[in-house]
Amino acid sequence: MHADIFCRVVDNYGDIGVCWRLARRLAHGRGWRVRLWVDKLAAFARIEPDLARPNADGTLRVQGVEIVAWTDPAPDLEPAPVVIEAFACDPPSRYLEKMRGARRAWINLEYLSAQAWVESCHALPSPQPGGLVKHFFFPGFTPATGGLLREPGLIEARRAWQADPAGAMSWAAHTLGLPAAAMEHWRGGARLATLFCYGHAPVAELADGLARAACPTLLLVPEGVAGALPAGRRGNLLTARIPFVSQPDFDRLLWSADLNLVRGEDSFVRAIWAGRPLVWQIYPQDDDVHLDKLEAWLDRDPVPPEARALMRAWNAPARGTELAAAIDAALAQPAWTAWRGHAQRWADDLARQPDLADALADFCQRLLQQGKI
Repeated sequence: MHADIFCRVVDNYGDIGVCWRLARRLAHGRGWRVRLWVDKLAAFARIEPDLARPNADGTLRVQGVEIVAWTDPAPDLEPAPVVIEAFACDPPSRYLEKMRGARRAWINLEYLSAQAWVESCHALPSPQPGGLVKHFFFPGFTPATGGLLREPGLIEARRAWQADPAGAMSWAAHTLGLPAAAMEHWRGGARLATLFCYGHAPVAELADGLARAACPTLLLVPEGVAGALPAGRRGNLLTARIPFVSQPDFDRLLWSADLNLVRGEDSFVRAIWAGRPLVWQIYPQDDDVHLDKLEAWLDRDPVPPEARALMRAWNAPARGTELAAAIDAALAQPAWTAWRGHAQRWADDLARQPDLADALADFCQRLLQQGKI
């Protein structure tokens, strides 16, 4: 099978993060020939260092995937039999013109949602001009959706990593370049937390809560994230800046942490697979529509009530007192132990479902068998 995946980088890293994982899964797991169209290669290069090293002929092929610079005007290439547009990004008009008159699978890969209505809309066809048909494919948390992206052996690799905390510390010191003070704080029993958030997150209130928490915390923050949050020691909190890393190393970072504060979609799913407590900052929308989506997820994932309160406080308009109280409650015993156990069980339960790439590939295979490709 040959597929074109189109990605417009809207949210810096989340869009390309999902598309890059999907492209590799289809290429490596299903043997597909994949072209990944990306409009902002600089953002892509932050999470894929090999992108900065083109082939001798100027082409870009990374880990078996051809990378196409989606310029304006767009490259004049022949459409693939399978066309995947991520998050309704609309392929180039000239490309769409060439799609007409041939049998192709046109997939709109939708945003992740836990809302019940996505089950009834998943994989539905939508007739388009020129006789084309687009199918809407929804990631999700139930077998009635497309599932979540997950590489074969991921859960086993995570378990092995977490069974070797000394190895994780050695990796962090080498790969992340953590200063000696940070490593000493961690080895001394500090809880390791990661922070990847949007610019409006109430990070000052978060730092206040962690600084006075009974258990010391080492908070790792990527460069360019939460710029107002200073590095260094404050009370029981030590904050350290780390570089952006490749996706495999980002997974290892999440596996190493005790608590992951993440945002968007790609980081959220990877934090789920880490099997550790997570706090999700959902992408903000007008009229607080995103809070309805947050509640839908909390209904799917029955985290302990203290963790649920923290999630709501983190995503609601800044209310420092409420957030600080929620941090204290969620990180204290016995809530913390209950949250840790739940996170691991939920990750294992979700891993029993088919992963998104296999579900999408199987769907395209059925279209092929039906003569629609």
